[in-house]
Amino acid sequence: MNWDTTLAKTGEFKPIDLLAVAAAREVTDGDVVFAGTGLPMLAIGLAQRTAAPTAVCIYEAGSVDGRPVSLPTSVGDARCIYQASVASGLFDVFNQLQRGVVDLAFLGGAEVDKYGNVNTTGMGKYGIVPEKRLTGSGGNSDINGLAKKTVFIMVQEKRRFKEQVDFVTSPGWRIPKWPSGEMVPKKEVYNRAFRGGPEAVISNMGVFRFDENGEMYLDTYHPGCTPEQILENCSFDLNISRVRGETKPPSLGELDILYHQIDPEGIFLP
Repeated sequence: MNWDTTLAKTGEFKPIDLLAVAAAREVTDGDVVFAGTGLPMLAIGLAQRTAAPTAVCIYEAGSVDGRPVSLPTSVGDARCIYQASVASGLFDVFNQLQRGVVDLAFLGGAEVDKYGNVNTTGMGKYGIVPEKRLTGSGGNSDINGLAKKTVFIMVQEKRRFKEQVDFVTSPGWRIPKWPSGEMVPKKEVYNRAFRGGPEAVISNMGVFRFDENGEMYLDTYHPGCTPEQILENCSFDLNISRVRGETKPPSLGELDILYHQIDPEGIFLP
């Protein structure tokens, strides 16, 4: 498929457009991708129409490799099963995770720490008196633990990018070992069940990856942001020395596909 590869200029795209495009670029052709509602739907839809036409999308409610004509409003929308290879249920698609066939998963979170541990459970001392109860795992832990790679899409705030999350819902590259609480490599705890871990965190300010020690570093910063501003919005000492430069903007063709093929109704795009 051909599309206009001319890069959009600042002002010609919105932050949500860049998030969707950056996430789509994480998909490799042939990947089996576990996606959720919202931005992940935009990302996998864009990837399938551009650089990854043979990527397979699994939605949590039970569809495998659907090719909906119009964008579903959620993973439970009946449109997800259009032209699907499998239209089953939650048990079957999580079985695919258990079997180890899922290459990439898109997830969100309330908090993330420097090792990629993510919290969607609660704020404060959860085992004693939590300050705030969040939505809970909702599959986040299972999907993150069983997929080979995970990409988290999150809002960048100092209170969200923490030295240590209040509760580990989804384990990162180094996790607390029970009962000592010592931070050890995830592989040491998971043993034979180890598949991988967080590949990237994409925020509204930049793209983050993890080094050989499992620590987060800044890979690229989005147009309009600087590494120093991103550092100010982290509560840990983020490594910005490895930054490659500015995040590649969306192309005009990618924007056209997003707004005229994937989400012309404006379900998720403004």
